[in-house]
Amino acid sequence: MANTPTALVVATMDTKGQEAMFLADCLKSEGISVKIMDAGIRGTSPTPVDINREKVARAGGKSLQKVQNIGHEGKSLEVMTNGAIQCALELHRQNQVQGIIGLGGSMGTTLGSGVMRSFPVGLPKVMISTMASRDTRAFVGTKDIFMLHSVCDLVGLNRVTRKILRNGALALAGMLRSAVPDEAAEQKPLVFVSTLGTTEACAQQIRKTLEEKNNEVVIFHTVGSGGKAMEEMIGQEEISVLVDLSLHEIADHCFSGDYDAGPKRGSEALARKIPTILVPGNIDFLVTGPIESALKQFPNRPYHAHNAAITVVRTKQEEIKIMAQTIAGLCNNAKGPVKILVPLNGFSAFDHKEGPLHDPEAPEIFVKTLEKNLDDQSCLNALPYYINDSEFAQTIIDMVYRISSDIS
Repeated sequence: MANTPTALVVATMDTKGQEAMFLADCLKSEGISVKIMDAGIRGTSPTPVDINREKVARAGGKSLQKVQNIGHEGKSLEVMTNGAIQCALELHRQNQVQGIIGLGGSMGTTLGSGVMRSFPVGLPKVMISTMASRDTRAFVGTKDIFMLHSVCDLVGLNRVTRKILRNGALALAGMLRSAVPDEAAEQKPLVFVSTLGTTEACAQQIRKTLEEKNNEVVIFHTVGSGGKAMEEMIGQEEISVLVDLSLHEIADHCFSGDYDAGPKRGSEALARKIPTILVPGNIDFLVTGPIESALKQFPNRPYHAHNAAITVVRTKQEEIKIMAQTIAGLCNNAKGPVKILVPLNGFSAFDHKEGPLHDPEAPEIFVKTLEKNLDDQSCLNALPYYINDSEFAQTIIDMVYRISSDIS
């Protein structure tokens, strides 16, 4: 990293020039160097910038004039965002920027967060936005973006915008000054584990045991974005083994639940020859919203109101069969070692024999369907445990050592 860290300010300087310059001044007062990228389309920048809009447009594949003539703000912004991503990544490859900050409304947030999502996890990212009090998943995606609500519109400098912009600058400055690589952790064998609160006891026993043996364990919360982030990071990190303990995002993708991580969930590690342990954790339920909408979307099913915002509904036995077929398909295409461990006494805390969604027949249906569809049944292990039993967690740990030579 450079001796003096540099922040990249991404803005549409025709509409946010004054605010971006104030942001830059705040960063400079904290000892942070600044580069400004202008991705505006109309108007002009009130000050010279380091990366001008003409360069951004060219990097997006069009001249600025052609972008201006598109006649559709969304399509024009898409070109400029793509160009801004290319310019920003080139600066990062050259070690010219170590952090990024953006500001704006819906268009500026789409631009800034789009650039931020192209940067690796760990690089400081702050997005000051009028949109930060809404659902931010479209902006944050799977990356570690700090969203700061601007409270009022980011138009001009006043007693409110000065405070908000200064706080955003100070947040980025603090992260940049304190950035230290964790070199010791990077030398340890790396284990990824997926879970939800309903399989937490199992996940925590796995984590604690493996960490005591000097392995590094990263837990992903499978709420849709969590599983998607895990799949992306599997392609970026050197993973020794994956324990995919919570596969319900695949069920939510297949059957219209809320925790959908997309069609590629479960495939990345298997395609990259990473030793993988699959457990059908949490496939006993689909996640949906408040109880009123849940009962309309999934009528005539056992359900459990987890809280005011989340209701879970029991998966049908036919859906369990489809899940088994889907998982068998993943395993049949695996390039590396894979094992499936099935807890026959329940897939989650809700599926415990005293839980609200228990179906004692579902695990056997799952196993029998796997047996019919797996090319190699030797990868399948059906065990007489409930998923959160200590004995089941220990079985997974033992399998980790068997399946991966990297784990100490």
